[in-house]
Amino acid sequence: MRQSHSSSSRLRPSLCRLSLHLAAAGLLGGGALTGWPAWAQSGAAIPVPPTPAPDPAASAPFGTLTATPSPDGPAQLTARRVTSVLDGESVAEGEVELRRGGLQLTADHLRYLQPSQLAIAQGHVFLRSQGDRYTGSAAQLHLDTNAGTVTEPTFFFGKTQAGGRASRIDFDNPQRLHAYDASYSSCRPEEGAEPDWVLRMDQLDLDFDKNEGRAQGAVLHFLGVPILAAPVMTFPATSAAKSGLLPPTISIDSRGGFSIAQPYYWRLAPNYDLTLGPIVSTRRDTALQGEFRYLLGPNDEGSIAAHYLPYDETIGRQRYSVEAEHYAAVGDGLHYEWSYQDASDDSYWKDFSGMLPSLTPRLLSQSFKASKQWQLDRGDVTLYAGVQGWRTLQDVDNPITVPYERAPQLGVHLNLGLPQGLDFSLETEANRFVLADRAAGDDRAEGSRVHAITSLSRRFDSGWGWFTPKASLNSASYSTDQPMANGRQHASRSIPTLSLDSGLRFERDVSWFGAGLSQTLEPRLHYVLTPYRDQSSLPTFDTAASDFNSMSIYQDNEFTGVDRVSDEHQVTLGATTRFIDDQSGIERLRFGAAQRFQFRDQRVTTSGTPSTKRASDLLLFASGQLTPAWSMDTLLQYNSDIHSSERTILSTRYHPGPFQTVSGTYRYARGSSEQFELGFQWPLYHGGGTGQSGSCHGTLYGVGRVNYSMKDQKVTDSVAGIEYDAGCWILRVVNKRQSTGQSETTQRWMIQLELTGLSSLGTNPLQVLKDNIPGYQLLRDDKTGAQSTSETP
Repeated sequence: MRQSHSSSSRLRPSLCRLSLHLAAAGLLGGGALTGWPAWAQSGAAIPVPPTPAPDPAASAPFGTLTATPSPDGPAQLTARRVTSVLDGESVAEGEVELRRGGLQLTADHLRYLQPSQLAIAQGHVFLRSQGDRYTGSAAQLHLDTNAGTVTEPTFFFGKTQAGGRASRIDFDNPQRLHAYDASYSSCRPEEGAEPDWVLRMDQLDLDFDKNEGRAQGAVLHFLGVPILAAPVMTFPATSAAKSGLLPPTISIDSRGGFSIAQPYYWRLAPNYDLTLGPIVSTRRDTALQGEFRYLLGPNDEGSIAAHYLPYDETIGRQRYSVEAEHYAAVGDGLHYEWSYQDASDDSYWKDFSGMLPSLTPRLLSQSFKASKQWQLDRGDVTLYAGVQGWRTLQDVDNPITVPYERAPQLGVHLNLGLPQGLDFSLETEANRFVLADRAAGDDRAEGSRVHAITSLSRRFDSGWGWFTPKASLNSASYSTDQPMANGRQHASRSIPTLSLDSGLRFERDVSWFGAGLSQTLEPRLHYVLTPYRDQSSLPTFDTAASDFNSMSIYQDNEFTGVDRVSDEHQVTLGATTRFIDDQSGIERLRFGAAQRFQFRDQRVTTSGTPSTKRASDLLLFASGQLTPAWSMDTLLQYNSDIHSSERTILSTRYHPGPFQTVSGTYRYARGSSEQFELGFQWPLYHGGGTGQSGSCHGTLYGVGRVNYSMKDQKVTDSVAGIEYDAGCWILRVVNKRQSTGQSETTQRWMIQLELTGLSSLGTNPLQVLKDNIPGYQLLRDDKTGAQSTSETP
């Protein structure tokens, strides 16, 4: 390839340009090379020395050969010397450059045979188009058929930032090529060193029209060791999916031992696919796992996943799980969704923790919901229906209360704006509550409930304050299959509530370490009056005590759901102050306090025993972003009767930059639990630049989360591991330890090797890391500053 020298400026006046208006609409066209390989991922590349672009003003036209104009525009040929014969042969020598659209071809020598439209380039051949680059010793291109050959090429694909070498590449047309004795890698090799990973092939065939890639005699080498070989390997030639074998996954856990899965992917149609394959385990025999995904339209999609083990050698019976879900928003305000989860036995969640990823692995949802919304002139109305079932996985040593199922649920919700700024709301609903998995000794009643909750409110707001008076009515009618506590099977009640929510706003300018801030002071008063109604004999189908926090302390009712309405004659007093950065608008700090005061005894309580306390626990809370790197969040529930904390949450996070985060949380609930949580993602070693070959040039990260029970003095759950980013490959080794009982734990090892620009081998731990580590960032997340290095052309 030609180099730029300081003396070249003295030679530029002798350069000449030949503008060839060629009839070829093929390889010299703007989209001629769009079919060349587009791989799946990006990373560091094998460098291809760039060719400096010539100065268009350095030479003047020498001559023109005209043929039928191409829609892609004329081709421009620049060289030191051009010899041409009309309708015959044109010869260009010395720093030859041919340009057309997005294509650039340079060489020491170029011959163009116009009758056959064949261009023959020799000596330091360089070809660039659409971000892809090829260098070689020689090339031949048929401009009419787009067929051609590049000899001894080094190639680079811009979309994947990866490339390789071959003894020869043949182009049948822009959509089909063949490479011989080829190698492919996204690693940037050091001088005289082998890339960290490289895929070697006797022959590589790519057909982009059919989206087919075929490698013969393929061997994958990693750190000089062959780790995977196949006489024939097929894969998609573009970013679109294609049927074929996927890389095997390996899993190691304390219950199932060592297992390996070999999935096969079927691209059944553009809108649905199937992944299916066996799982061979050293302890449990062979299982089958699959997932079917489908897309029926925009915002209308779903999936069905299943795991089936015909015979588990550890317990002598079959095991299975099913997980299906669907969501649709099909227009005109119509939405529906359903989900179904099931497992063969109560111990499934312990033995196969990776099969049913859920925040509640012992409570499997089986539900269907549909809603239709209509927009009104001054509001909206929504009609909804659904069923909610549960599959409860019980544990003899640690049983859980089975929740009620709704079979069915029918309701209407209305929001309406009335004259004079009034807001009217109505929710009416009918439910049937049953206990499908009733445990022994569970004497809760099943039955039906119809309820209606109406409210009328008016908000008055100005720049300095606001207040909202509100009147509401909670009515419910019950019909139970078994007698209630009072011996009856039918009951009804209606409970009115009057409330007034109000607040003031004050603001002043302050300075904090030289930075201008706006400080607000926002006192708030919330008054509620609800008469007492005896509800002790009524069932509690969907009711529980509200969490005590900075939001719920201002609610009219201290219970969630419908079945209980707390009697109130109380006022809640609180205040919040905020510090807001004048420049960025970021809320730097927030402090708040709130407390309820009762004017009479409260008779509807969680325990059923009347409360004579006149003052609730004092709630103190604070949050803020002290610096761009430091943030914190705290809550303290203080019991003045015992002069002690009922509940405390202290949380802080340090995040100075990409892939650097440490968070710690202390949680205390008096008489219940006390634990500390630590999560982190942090670089442990930086070898001086990712993307290089060699084991000492990447970045090593530590990742993990630990939950430690101070009450039990033990680690309850943990995730710990490392990520090593070498630029062109990432190694992840993660261990997840999960408590499954009073003295039981399950450990699972996840090991993944990600070869940038090719594929991944092993078990993917990324979902586990994202779910467990606050602020975790993917090492290949470009929006947060990916560590991958891209070559500058």
